[in-house]
Amino acid sequence: MNQANKLLRVTYLLLLMLALLAPMLGLYPVFVMKLLCFAIFACAFNLLLGFTGLLSFGHAAFFGSAAYITGYLIKSQNFTPELGMVAGMIGAGLIGLLVGLVAIRRQGIYFAMITMAIGQMVYFVCLQAPFTGGEDGLQGVPRGALFGVLSLQSDTVMYYLVVAIFVACFLAISRIVHSPFGQVLKMIRENEPRAISLGYQVDRYKLLAFVLSAALTGLAGSLKTLIMGFATLSDVHWSMSGEVILMTLLGGVGTFFGPVTGAGIVIALQDTLADKVGSWVNVIIGVIFVLCVLAFRKGIIGELQAWLERRRAVASAKA
Repeated sequence: MNQANKLLRVTYLLLLMLALLAPMLGLYPVFVMKLLCFAIFACAFNLLLGFTGLLSFGHAAFFGSAAYITGYLIKSQNFTPELGMVAGMIGAGLIGLLVGLVAIRRQGIYFAMITMAIGQMVYFVCLQAPFTGGEDGLQGVPRGALFGVLSLQSDTVMYYLVVAIFVACFLAISRIVHSPFGQVLKMIRENEPRAISLGYQVDRYKLLAFVLSAALTGLAGSLKTLIMGFATLSDVHWSMSGEVILMTLLGGVGTFFGPVTGAGIVIALQDTLADKVGSWVNVIIGVIFVLCVLAFRKGIIGELQAWLERRRAVASAKA
């Protein structure tokens, strides 16, 4: 396991170096920022699905509401970017608390349907609210200056801020999962009745996991508004919830880097094929997803990890 951990750390270090050098390698900064933003979204969703076992069909509500909150406060109330992002994150967390208090009382498909229904309610609030811009959305949201000092108008400066936030979120999720709290979440996922029999207040753990996932999702939504300069109804639409589920399943549920991989594949396909095939890009992504589910039931990273474990087992048996 020590060799596996060393290999994993080296891989993460190489990927971090690649991310830091991406602008110098000719990669379009806005594209990579968008990818990292949705990678945070997918990692936050995976904290709920992969490590707690709760499937939410309404996570776009937290992503989109935070995007609107941040956009409105920065554009209309002259908030600095960091305050706008914190406000969006807190807003998403509070909405997650309200949704979670209702949803965690049910399990399975009932939990999923409750989250989807409340997500649609949030969508119609965003459609009708006077500060969201209705069908036009919030346009022309300025990036401003970080702490009132560091201007984010440059794509390069904004890029390194997004990389720093992504790394912080990734490490935070890793710490949460490996903590005693995370171990209880895994126990709930594997055998909830056993967790209850051991005296754990399961509903409190699930609620906290839901709120953490919602808050991190809100951070992703706030970042997206800063990067792109707008927030629209597509951010809070149910199809956005479907996209993050697709990203997570494609990369590998319950793995750390799987959601990042899934987000990279989906965003890359959307950006590459959107101008060439139009709306057919969704059909292509759907076909790829079906093929991956049939061939890689654990997701791309999940199957890779399983293959490496089998190789280690064979090597140990021979030794």
